[in-house]
Amino acid sequence: MDRRDVLRLSATGVAGALTLRPVTFARAEEGGRREGDEESRTVRGRLPTGAPDFVYLPVEVPPGVREIAVSYTYDRPEVPTGTPGNALDIGIFDERGTAPGGRGFRGWSGGFRDAFVIGAQKATPGYLAGPVRPGTWHVVLGPYTVAPQGMEYEVTVTLRYGEPGRTPRPGYPPERARGRGRAWYRGDCHLHTVHSDGRRTPAEVAAAAREAGLDFIATTEHNTTSGHGAWEGLWGEDLLILCGEEVTTRNGHYLALGTDPGTFVDWRHRARDDAYERYVRTVHRAGGLVVPAHPNCPFVGCQWKFGYAGADAIEVWNGPWTVDDELALAAWDNMLSAACRGGRAGGRGHHRWIPAMGNSDAHREPQVVGLPQTVVHAEDLSRAAVLEAIRAGRSWLAESSAVESALSAVGPRGEHAGIGERLRVASDAEVTVRLRVSGVPGGTVRLLTDQGEMRSERLPASGSGTVSWSTTASSAAYVRAEVRRPRPDGAPPELPGPMAAMTNPIWLEVR
Repeated sequence: MDRRDVLRLSATGVAGALTLRPVTFARAEEGGRREGDEESRTVRGRLPTGAPDFVYLPVEVPPGVREIAVSYTYDRPEVPTGTPGNALDIGIFDERGTAPGGRGFRGWSGGFRDAFVIGAQKATPGYLAGPVRPGTWHVVLGPYTVAPQGMEYEVTVTLRYGEPGRTPRPGYPPERARGRGRAWYRGDCHLHTVHSDGRRTPAEVAAAAREAGLDFIATTEHNTTSGHGAWEGLWGEDLLILCGEEVTTRNGHYLALGTDPGTFVDWRHRARDDAYERYVRTVHRAGGLVVPAHPNCPFVGCQWKFGYAGADAIEVWNGPWTVDDELALAAWDNMLSAACRGGRAGGRGHHRWIPAMGNSDAHREPQVVGLPQTVVHAEDLSRAAVLEAIRAGRSWLAESSAVESALSAVGPRGEHAGIGERLRVASDAEVTVRLRVSGVPGGTVRLLTDQGEMRSERLPASGSGTVSWSTTASSAAYVRAEVRRPRPDGAPPELPGPMAAMTNPIWLEVR
């Protein structure tokens, strides 16, 4: 990275953003472009360890361009054990600029692709089709990790001239499916396709969702909205598809879930920037939910560092149950206990609690769509009703549609509350908590409160059973349930078995 190659080094993010000298094209200066002509320019450079989060390569695009194509490579030298090697992401912004908020955003593929094409009629998945208008475009490089030796990179930009053609109107999913009225609906709200780093097509994901018995899914590609219009003909009366984005920052990932189609949420911020709260407002204005994803994932850049202010739910369970999920569950349970202060756990304001979610984060075979899934009690199968049920915590999580669970609490006068609801009774009134389970042979039922596990019972070989337990509102601020599979052979004895189902809490409040 020579100083002669650098146009400016700005402090737009915590680590800054490096802007290189512009790429220009000889034919643009000479004129005389003809239909079918194309020309390419290649830029080579080096980034040191500690490079800025984003490196912008300006590209001067003249009139008459039909398509812009970009390819890139970078070196991957050997690094010492335990040291991250080179990883370089890529995307592009058009002539409207790179300002925060992404007005000029035209696509992102992270490190999943080494080339992409954008034209008016079509674009590579992850990128947005549309006219290639004249002006200064910016290829954006994201050096995710840089080896101690530095990173050598090469970017080739090709302009193809000719008539642009017309951009097709995107077909966005409808906001409602037929459903079953007020009922329990199963969904998976964290999924990837070829529009980011997934291997499945949208058609394959939709087929897998139906096979898994799901009623709704969400498209949540990394840092792009290109998947929003990719589901034409795949939704139906039996399947609701929500739009969204997995906002992939250097300090953790969060789902912008159920947003208005086409809503882009900028990912170019860190926890120490003054930006996260702004994008939380962007998601909420677009009708969506903010859901921190896999908060305890050990990979670089995946652990959640932003805190939980503004979050509408937490992805406690991500894919097959692991130690990461166990840590997320413990942290979430501690948050439930903290929400009890002042006796307003189920209320709004400072003591509002944050519900748990479970999603598969499935990218490719053999990862299972719907493992796990969030089961919501919604007024109908619509975007608004499903999101409201998630926000309210009227939901439980399951490893598959073969598992059924129902948790309730009943007071002495017939007062009744279900998952996510409040039961208000006298402080010493007996409350009967009942959990009904099926589909978990030999599993273990656990009933937990703010004091910890209060009841544990083994299910029979049939996998079905009902467990009852009595308490009072003075001794238990909330009750939630877990259903665990038997511990695998060789698993540490101090860890419980893998999760098969878990619920959000029922809150017990003194009347």
